[in-house]
Amino acid sequence: MSPCVTASMDDIHFEHTIRVAQVVNIRAKVNRAFNTSMEVGILVKCEDLFSDRQWKVCHAFATFVTQRTNAGQKVILKPIVPQTQSELLKHSLAAERRRVRMLHDDIIKDLLSHRSFQQDGSLAAGDAVAAEKTKVESVELVLPPHANHQVNTFGGQIMAWMVNVATIAASRLCQAHPTLRTIDMFTFRGPSQVGDRLLLRAIVNNAFKNSIEVGVRAEAYQEEGPNRHINSAFMIFEVLDDNGKPCILPRLRPEPLEGERRFQEAIARKKIRLDRKYIVSRKQAEVPLSVPFDPRNQVYLSYNNVSALKVLATKNNWRLTSEKDKVQLYTLEQKSMLSFKVEAEVDVPAERAFHLLAELSNRPRWDMHYQKCEQICQVDGDDFLYRVVTPSVQHGSVASSTSASQGEGNLQDFILLASKRKPCDSGDSYVIALRSVSLPTHPPVEGYKRGEVLCAGFTILETKSNMSLISYYNQASPEVLPYISTDIAGLSSSFYNTFCSCSQYLTKYRLQSFSEEQPGQQDRLASTHSPSREGGAERLSETLRSTQL
Repeated sequence: MSPCVTASMDDIHFEHTIRVAQVVNIRAKVNRAFNTSMEVGILVKCEDLFSDRQWKVCHAFATFVTQRTNAGQKVILKPIVPQTQSELLKHSLAAERRRVRMLHDDIIKDLLSHRSFQQDGSLAAGDAVAAEKTKVESVELVLPPHANHQVNTFGGQIMAWMVNVATIAASRLCQAHPTLRTIDMFTFRGPSQVGDRLLLRAIVNNAFKNSIEVGVRAEAYQEEGPNRHINSAFMIFEVLDDNGKPCILPRLRPEPLEGERRFQEAIARKKIRLDRKYIVSRKQAEVPLSVPFDPRNQVYLSYNNVSALKVLATKNNWRLTSEKDKVQLYTLEQKSMLSFKVEAEVDVPAERAFHLLAELSNRPRWDMHYQKCEQICQVDGDDFLYRVVTPSVQHGSVASSTSASQGEGNLQDFILLASKRKPCDSGDSYVIALRSVSLPTHPPVEGYKRGEVLCAGFTILETKSNMSLISYYNQASPEVLPYISTDIAGLSSSFYNTFCSCSQYLTKYRLQSFSEEQPGQQDRLASTHSPSREGGAERLSETLRSTQL
């Protein structure tokens, strides 16, 4: 047991409102404990006692951190051991969400520095409402009921006060009662305590067609001493008509300098919300399968790529179809989707197997389905873009994909985003996730049929000393079923042969480097790498922008 405080809250989207006389049910559970922080999943439901109905209001993730001991030492948390499939999935995805949180501020700065969004014409609109008219200030005194037993103010109490002033600011713009829809991800910068006064400032940052962004800043102070910045939050409001539809809102004229900066940052945050809504909440079976790649949405594409593979890997209804020399082939049927898994244990350390398999450019060495694999760009240390060339499905190869149409004698190519993840602790697997993306710099070319990967990749788990369990997953559409049905029925062994080649490849280079086999090979492999995000991703970003123009 150790005292904890709220460190941050992920974005909260309110799907429904709660009215007087309705019962609120709140469930919270720790999804994962990291070193000194933990992620808590929170589900809020509403119940109408008169109609006996229940519905979801919102789902959020909060990060709590342990407070230091009296001696100033950090409190190290014990790891959470998941017991069920649901707990295992939440435990695994918590690491991905943590990664997104840590990069959130950098994404905003990156967007603003490149101005990769459209300017809003309302800056110079004569009939726009001046932002100064929406300013609101309020002071709240922190009393004992507002704080926990450590006399620190509840994070939820601070959020409630911030919502109050934000609602007043939004109402001054729209001259109506606004409805809170979304609270952007925000971080508590420091605690406030009983006896503090909280100065809350709110102003409308931007007004879009059907939504308003209000910025709120909270500062704590005593009678003497400077103000302490506690938190800044951004809240999105809508105004609904009698039919529950969003109304068209007045335009905003921002203040010079600081107001214009907030105006542009609101546009950047809106773009992030749209990217996240399109990418993260998107179902794997939706068409088109290939999401457009942009360096500004790369974090959410990477999150979706890895989380989709983790979700597939944690399914508990895999069915063993065939087994040969301890290489096992599993299948999973879900509605119109067929997935398969090939799994075997190899005498190679998990970390070494991860580094060998993560280098996708070397996959043609052992996979007959990969005729060519060229690295387009190294986006950052964990994400890469590749162009892969494979034989046509009509020639008997599946190559981890589906294809919209096949032509006799044509080759297939894919534009793949490869996302690598190392384990956060000893119980995690190494992950190499693959999915299709589209690039304007690499459109379909004559002689190749552009294929698409829904969800594919490897998980590598260390089992015992110098051994690892390697699992390959592929989520295929019904069009692929005729080409893999022979393996599933046990009439062919192409997957077995490919996996054996993979095992031989890993064993061969278990200790031996590529350069020891062929002099100069390492130089050729290194020439396909971009040096860093600032190099490879920056050049790709410039190329994408020039192509769009």
